[in-house]
Amino acid sequence: MKLSRRGFLASTGAAVAVRAVPQAATKAGGRRVLTLVYDKALGMMRAVERVVP
Repeated sequence: MKLSRRGFLASTGAAVAVRAVPQAATKAGGRRVLTLVYDKALGMMRAVERVVP
């Protein structure tokens, strides 16, 4: 898979968010909901985690 600059930035941002979200969720409380979405920039499915109060 050829990764463009935009795709690389998106995947790097997602990796940083995966590390940051669990810490924020434990402080704020609430339930985490994991959904799969198709990312056109990456050309594949990726997981998106949301915190629901």
